[in-house]
Amino acid sequence: MFPELNNLLNTTPDRAEQGKLTLLCDANTDGSFLVHHFLSFYLKANCKVCFVALIQSFSHYNIVGQKLGVSLTVARECGQLVFLEGLKSSVDVFFRAQAEPHPLQFLREANAENLQPLYEFVREALKPVDDGEAAWRCPVLLVDDLSVLLSLGMGAVAVLDFIHYCRATVCWERKGNIVALVHDSGDTEDEENNILLNGLSHQSHLILRAEGLPTGFCRDVHGQLRILWRTPSQPTTQRDRSLTYQYKIQDKSVSFFAKGMSPAVL
Repeated sequence: MFPELNNLLNTTPDRAEQGKLTLLCDANTDGSFLVHHFLSFYLKANCKVCFVALIQSFSHYNIVGQKLGVSLTVARECGQLVFLEGLKSSVDVFFRAQAEPHPLQFLREANAENLQPLYEFVREALKPVDDGEAAWRCPVLLVDDLSVLLSLGMGAVAVLDFIHYCRATVCWERKGNIVALVHDSGDTEDEENNILLNGLSHQSHLILRAEGLPTGFCRDVHGQLRILWRTPSQPTTQRDRSLTYQYKIQDKSVSFFAKGMSPAVL
């Protein structure tokens, strides 16, 4: 968790909002630091987290999490974290017999347009706890990243349907939150990715967009972060508020500053 980012978003683990969809987007840069922030943020907030990790291994997220003050191993052992490791699970789908439908069952289907097994996995992972079990603050679904589903053959409409059902269960029924990363390739001809990105943007309450610098690589400024607060139920002129900061990623933190205000420049 990056305290400076919490300050920008005006939030802390002890007063995390509920019922929200947060869209993380990266363009010409790596926005994974945002995923690590929200993962550690919600674990520290004592939330029940279902993490659908389609990019990296569990050990990768755990190493970064330890730098940010959380142990994914401990969280998983105590039942706070349910982790779907896409890289490992894909091997199970192809080479091991499954007694029940696997969350990534679509990988074995020629015309994959159904993410219901993945939704059922999320719903089961975040179901209310029974009496006697640890009581978590609220359920959270974290996905890194949805663009991978497009690369694996799913259509944008199927992915949007998956998020719609997850919102109905996690955000509305169980008063939890969803955080999802989508990669913006910048290719106007990538119609499926554009449909997914635009569809999620219209549904989101908060959009964090990490972008590379227009001038290229810089040692002291790694990119810029656009923050857009939205209220989907309000007219556009009344619902949007945005800010833009530049940032530098360090080993255990991220520094944010206004454009042109980097300590290296001043």
